[in-house]
Amino acid sequence: MTSKILIADDEPNILISLEYLMKREGFEVHVARDGHEALEVLRRERPRLVLLDVMMPGKSGFEVCQELRADESLQGTLVLMLTAKGRDTDVAKGLAMGADAYMTKPFSTRELVQKVREMLDGAPA
Repeated sequence: MTSKILIADDEPNILISLEYLMKREGFEVHVARDGHEALEVLRRERPRLVLLDVMMPGKSGFEVCQELRADESLQGTLVLMLTAKGRDTDVAKGLAMGADAYMTKPFSTRELVQKVREMLDGAPA
């Protein structure tokens, strides 16, 4: 069975390249360009994993993660936060908000794919 992934990022170049990469890896991919759209897609599509940018218009990735964790129907969704904010305090905040993992930009696509597979393989379906 193909895993559904949501990519939420407001940067068009990142969104396009991550969408291409994840589709090439065999995932069913949905995209969102801001925090509000991310929550709409999460509720409608129920992806297994969301690649969530921290700095987005509307709602930040932190706010999206917090709302996702507060919604019982979405609590099983895995969250991998992607951000240019790599300070220890930012990582701690993301994990405190309920993120399962955190990667700082720039990252290698190989590392990202490996992390996504690790998360999906280790999580109950």
